[in-house]
Amino acid sequence: MRRVQPSLSLLAEVAMPRYKRAFSLTEMILVVLFIGIFAAISIPRLNFAIISKSKVGYAAQKIVTDLRRTRMLAISEAATNTTGYELRMVSGTPYSSYQIKNRDGNTVVDTLTIDSAVSCSGDNKFRFGPLGNLVNGSGDELVISAEGKTITISLETATGMVKCVEN
Repeated sequence: MRRVQPSLSLLAEVAMPRYKRAFSLTEMILVVLFIGIFAAISIPRLNFAIISKSKVGYAAQKIVTDLRRTRMLAISEAATNTTGYELRMVSGTPYSSYQIKNRDGNTVVDTLTIDSAVSCSGDNKFRFGPLGNLVNGSGDELVISAEGKTITISLETATGMVKCVEN
């Protein structure tokens, strides 16, 4: 009986499994390098105008809320304060901040800032009487804009109702 000797290729298959269980260091470095190159190309092309547009909406909502707050203060304190409250824009156009003031004692209730990426222009005083209406000498419109997005805030003189419209 003759004995068969195993071939070297059969021994190599038995000794070394066919499937790799990990990536080599070279493969990992190449993948990280390609990801870095793609990121370096794509990040400068991102449109950051979307962020500025969302800041316009946020600034408009903040001002609308504070106009309504000023009106509510004038109505709620009508029994003791017959002159009302006002929201006054601070600094020149474009405005950088605004104050809510008690017109009876001319005291500042609150001071708020407007994001520097947003341009705010228009009337600078919004005076509310004890009935919530706009009094004489009061403005009735503000325009907030940035990166091609514009929002107009307008007030109804007779009722003091605040309306916000995107243009």
